[in-house]
Amino acid sequence: MAEFKRSRLEKKADEEITRKTVVLGLLTIVIIGLTAIFGLPLLIKFAVLLGEARTKNSGEVKEKILPPLPPRLMLPFEATNSSLIEIKGLAEKNIMVELLKNDVSIGKVAANDDGEFGFGNISLPQGESVFTAIAISEDGGSSEPSKELAVTYDDIPPELIMINPSEDNLAVDSQDFDIVGKSDMGVSVTLNGRVAMMDDEGKFKLKYQLNAGKNEIEIVIRDLAGNETRKKITITYDI
Repeated sequence: MAEFKRSRLEKKADEEITRKTVVLGLLTIVIIGLTAIFGLPLLIKFAVLLGEARTKNSGEVKEKILPPLPPRLMLPFEATNSSLIEIKGLAEKNIMVELLKNDVSIGKVAANDDGEFGFGNISLPQGESVFTAIAISEDGGSSEPSKELAVTYDDIPPELIMINPSEDNLAVDSQDFDIVGKSDMGVSVTLNGRVAMMDDEGKFKLKYQLNAGKNEIEIVIRDLAGNETRKKITITYDI
């Protein structure tokens, strides 16, 4: 039985070899015939032209299939105290760009010859908004979404709690005075233009050297959105 199976397999293999030999022989005859009719140089030139045509067609199809590159959004700040902003960006020249705010489309605009585009009068709700953009080609193809751009709208001035001094006017008999207060995290604190450092609890402290007589000190708290809280205190140093 095993010998019978081997015999069938060998016969099948022989038939496959015979079939390939016949095809190869026919192909050889065709090539020889074409060479005899058109000549070898003409046949080679025809093959080259055929290859170039296929390459060109392949390139054209590839160019049509390739989507445009994702746009790039640009904004010089991460937070603002204005409810209206303008977002600019770069994309492929003369391509249509669609802007999305929190995944909702808010408009389309065409990039200019330099690839620049802009969206003005964009309204912001309180808190954070996330923007993305996509480029849309003439044939309807679209790019991947751009890198997300997040911006926070905040028009509430930062808090300021004075710890020392707790009053607006006071008199002291020591030239060195520690001004201490507390505010929101992430704000900047200046006292008459001098920067005060803030700890992890939101407290700031600055040692101030008083002049004889009245010393007027302005404390300015500024957050990332540009909101400010100002307070003036008067410390009189009696020698």
